[in-house]
Amino acid sequence: MTRTATISAHLAAELPAPRGPISAAVLDVLSGRCHEEALRGPTIEDAFGEDVQLALHICYELHYRGFRGVDPEWEWAPELLRLRAELERAFVSALREEVPGGDDVAGELDALLVEPVPGRGLSHFLCDEAEWWQVREFFAHRSIYHLKEADPHAWVIPRLSGRPKAALVAVEFDEFGGGHADRVHAQLYADLLDAAGLSSRYLHYLESAPACMLAVVNLMSLFGLHRRWRGALVGHFTAAEITTGPSAQRLEKGLTRLGAAPECRRFYTEHIEADAVHEQVMRHEVVGGLLAQEPELAADIVFGVQATELLEGRFAEHVLGRWAHGRSSSRSTG
Repeated sequence: MTRTATISAHLAAELPAPRGPISAAVLDVLSGRCHEEALRGPTIEDAFGEDVQLALHICYELHYRGFRGVDPEWEWAPELLRLRAELERAFVSALREEVPGGDDVAGELDALLVEPVPGRGLSHFLCDEAEWWQVREFFAHRSIYHLKEADPHAWVIPRLSGRPKAALVAVEFDEFGGGHADRVHAQLYADLLDAAGLSSRYLHYLESAPACMLAVVNLMSLFGLHRRWRGALVGHFTAAEITTGPSAQRLEKGLTRLGAAPECRRFYTEHIEADAVHEQVMRHEVVGGLLAQEPELAADIVFGVQATELLEGRFAEHVLGRWAHGRSSSRSTG
């Protein structure tokens, strides 16, 4: 199939370098270097690994802004969707093997409110000990999501109705700046990057982002793009709103300690204020409303919460493990 149309260069990122045979096949096909048959029958060895996660991220990005020089029609190309489905099945299977499951939604959400004393984890390290180079590296990693913040969650809106739909839209309205472009959370993160001396260009740091960071974003895209996973997406979004406030408080404290620019701190102070309200709306109106309508989705909501915590934990473990040995947590692109 010949595809020649392109999208506006200022909206899209360059295609990244491959990280293995599956992502190489996807990139070769999108670049016109080989036929779509190259996408068939992939050998999936590690669903959490660099190759699979990059291949998934490329497939998902076609539903966001696409890539420079890549025909937008690839978004719905059957062979690419078939490959994506195989990768998704492997990803979901790997996630299910790592989480306990269950259908106790209230218990799962209550557990997110309990933090160990003394506190530990990535946000605690960034608060109390991190050096500026480590903070900037963290900023770069998280830009893979925050420059499209709240976009994956918007896909669930037409899959909800009534009370949970209205409540989730209210939360998304805040995420998108309440009608003010300069307050859109993705724009606030771009301002943060600029103030930190980093690039605010969309997906600029994709090459250096490790698989564990891509997996965090891929999970949202997976849940958002499938109506079947609407409950899991709601679980994910709720978990994020519950845990972001305390983490944002620690990040703001750490940035103050390091004398960071106001634009860096503003992104986190905005989340401290907003997520305290969002937590209650998500838990009682969105989750509560969805369960009142579709109680059979309880296990999916729990899965969304648990998968989110698992992948965020894997990301934190990777970053802190590298830093503990004085090494960068970024992928080497040299």
